[in-house]
Amino acid sequence: MSEEPTGAAEVPTPAVAAAPADPAQPQTEEPANDPQTEEPAKDPWSDPRLPWEGKPRRVDVACWAAITCSGLYYLALLPFRASLVGTHPIVSVLLNGSTEAIVSAAAFASKGHGSLVVLLLASIPGLMKFDIIYWWAGRLWGERVIMLFSGRGKRSAKFVARVNHSGRWLTWPAVVLSPFLPIPNALIYAAAGWTGMNWLTFLILDAIGSLAWAGMLAGLGYALGQSAIDVAQQISKYGLWVSIGIVIVVVVAQMRGARAQR
Repeated sequence: MSEEPTGAAEVPTPAVAAAPADPAQPQTEEPANDPQTEEPAKDPWSDPRLPWEGKPRRVDVACWAAITCSGLYYLALLPFRASLVGTHPIVSVLLNGSTEAIVSAAAFASKGHGSLVVLLLASIPGLMKFDIIYWWAGRLWGERVIMLFSGRGKRSAKFVARVNHSGRWLTWPAVVLSPFLPIPNALIYAAAGWTGMNWLTFLILDAIGSLAWAGMLAGLGYALGQSAIDVAQQISKYGLWVSIGIVIVVVVAQMRGARAQR
């Protein structure tokens, strides 16, 4: 008689299947960064109010600083501009090159106080001292600085197009006639630099125009004589109040210009 096995047969246990994911729970996978969808970082130097493109070079900073200093120079002279007209007109011509100073100096020369030759020689640096800076700006930045100086309007675009079309046939006579033209001189000087006029030619043409302008004003002052001297002395007498009035006009004009740009 055979014996039955006393141990129970081992039943194999099936493998436990992984629990399905709960569709109610959101996936926590991080989205992949797509470089095409990311916005590029804004260039801090990309400003239409600046005449250069990208990061400025040393020469850009130097030219821009020279333009700024020229403006500060004229602002610093404002308190003395009126007082010098009737007392030291030649000094005023040399420092400022203003119209009233040239007329006053010629009027004094007509009465034996001063010389027309000295007046004309002083008018050259007085009128030209900062002109080369704007020529340099045109050479460095071209059309951008012209648009910046002129306000980026329709007239500015027409002026740029005319300069592009005419070149030196426009800029050469324009530099000579710039004191007589109703156009900001900075635009003409920058256009001369932009179109490739060399610095020596620019200085010669600028000197011719400055002498022509000073000669015309000197002739007017010489013809007016004592009457021009009397007016100049009255201006110097009330020079402080005249200077305050000029400062107020300049500040108001700057504030209105800033508001218009906004």
